[in-house]
Amino acid sequence: MSFFGKLKERMFRSSSKLDEGLDALVASDPAPADEGADESPAAPPKTPDTPVETGGTPAIAPIPSPVPAPDARTDAARPGLLSRLTGRADAPRRVLDDNFIEELEDLLVQADLGVETALKVTANIAAGRFGRRVTTQEIKQALADEVARIMEPVAKPLPLYPNKPQVVLVVGVNGAGKTTTIGKLASQFRAAGKSVIIAAGDTFRAAAVEQLQVWGDRAGVPVMTAPEGSDPASLAFDALTRAQAEGADLLMIDTAGRLQNRADLMEELAKIVRVIRKKDPSAPHNTLLVLDATTGQNAVTQVEVFRQMADVSGLIMTKLDGTARGGVLVALADRFGLPIHAIGVGEQIDDLDAFDPQDFAAALTGTGR
Repeated sequence: MSFFGKLKERMFRSSSKLDEGLDALVASDPAPADEGADESPAAPPKTPDTPVETGGTPAIAPIPSPVPAPDARTDAARPGLLSRLTGRADAPRRVLDDNFIEELEDLLVQADLGVETALKVTANIAAGRFGRRVTTQEIKQALADEVARIMEPVAKPLPLYPNKPQVVLVVGVNGAGKTTTIGKLASQFRAAGKSVIIAAGDTFRAAAVEQLQVWGDRAGVPVMTAPEGSDPASLAFDALTRAQAEGADLLMIDTAGRLQNRADLMEELAKIVRVIRKKDPSAPHNTLLVLDATTGQNAVTQVEVFRQMADVSGLIMTKLDGTARGGVLVALADRFGLPIHAIGVGEQIDDLDAFDPQDFAAALTGTGR
């Protein structure tokens, strides 16, 4: 199965699927279907004439759909031109009015897009469509287009530099999937012909070290460890020394994620950076923040905190195969604009892949590709 297939299949396993919510939204039309499918609105549009800017990215100007003239020779409930051409004359429709917009905003907030992003997205969807009777598929496609537009600028693979070794510092709260992500990345880089060394810098959790060792054995990648409770900065220094001596392509450093004591964690991360810069002033070359999709809007807070503690250069989102609604990734892109390098939808090695905004938007909205 392709990665998109896995994303589509696993991304939503809860009853709160966004695509199902959109189906229900259109089907709950409170008005009787006694108007022409594409009749003009009785009242002028109450939404902006131009798209609302999201995340600093220019919005796409909407293309108004033609409004057919009423035909007295036909029944008032005749289907619209699009329905007749596609053969879906019975597709449920609902007027895109203020009530619809408000309900759509609520649905997007429930899907973890956040209030600010949800308001911008619904305003852009409504522009040029206000007052029209729209189908579920039209709303889904409009939403998918908006999501993809927001995500396009941040969809960037992990950059590789000529530095040897390229030092990748991985941060995130405990349980976010840092250890598994490091193992998967190391295995994939190794399969691509890169030599990799892992430093098990979360020296306070024996389980994290053991898990990295399992991944290292599986991928044929050495994992440097230190006794439990040791200084992570000292281990990072030794690992960089070894990576330089062996000419390794990448050094991946795991770190602790104890946010309940931010001051200690901030000092710990700062010390790791200071120490490895004694060996390489340009290190770390990447600082990846791993986020758990099931935490919803808490991911926004985590980005804010870790940006204060470390110079985060990119994001990786894990656990999109759980009960996550996934919309928080849209909120993160809109708010912070940080590169999204990869997403994970499972525990297998091929369940972590580069982030594709079109695939993600299709899976989020249920439009398919």
